Amino acid sequence: MDADLPFLTGLDARIAEMIAPALADMGFDLVRVAVLGRESPTVQIMADRADGTLIAIEDCEQISHAVGAILDVEDPLPGAWTLEVSSAGIDRPLTRAKDWDRFAGHLARAEMNMPIDGRKRFAGIVLGARDGHGLMRLDDGTEVALPFAEMRKARLVLTDELIEASARMMKPDAASDENGPGDESASAGTQKAPGKPDRKPARKAN
Repeated sequence: MDADLPFLTGLDARIAEMIAPALADMGFDLVRVAVLGRESPTVQIMADRADGTLIAIEDCEQISHAVGAILDVEDPLPGAWTLEVSSAGIDRPLTRAKDWDRFAGHLARAEMNMPIDGRKRFAGIVLGARDGHGLMRLDDGTEVALPFAEMRKARLVLTDELIEASARMMKPDAASDENGPGDESASAGTQKAPGKPDRKPARKAN
C-alpha cells in the first residue's frame, strides 16, 4: 500500500489514480474518493493540503475545477454526476498508512470487512502502520494489527487532545478563521454535470 494514497478498490480506485497526480501538483493530498449512487452518482473527494492542514473554501473550488476537468476527459462515469469536494476534517478518516503514523497516540474506531479474532469493530489508540496493517491498542491493553485490505472504514474520534493537536498543525491564517479548529470540515465545492466531454458544467461552493 502506497503510504500517500488511500486504499481503494474498483471505480473509487480508478478515479483516485486519475486525479491524485494533479492534486499533488497543486499542493494537495487525496484523502478519500467515494462514488455514491447509481442513477446520478455523487463523486465525493476528500483532500487536505500537502502540509497536513485543512483546506479552505477556495481550495475546494480549485480542486473541484481540476478534478471536474479530468473526469470530463477520462469519462469514467456514464450519464449525469455530481462532484463534492471537502476537507478531511479534524475527526478525519484514516485511509492511508501515513495517516496511521501521523495520528499515532490518538483514539480511533475501525470496522473490518472480515472478522479479526472474532470481531469486526475496534476502538483504541492508534499505534502507527506496519506491513500493510494499521496498529491499534485496545482498552484492555491488547494490541491488534488490522489489514488495510480488509478495512471497511477507520476514523479518528474527536477528543480534546485531537482538537489541540489539530489547532497546532493549522496555519496561522487558518487558525484565526471564525469557524475555529472545531469546525469538522471546510465547505464543499460542488460540480453538477450531465456526463459529456463538451459540457459546460455549473459549479458552486456551499
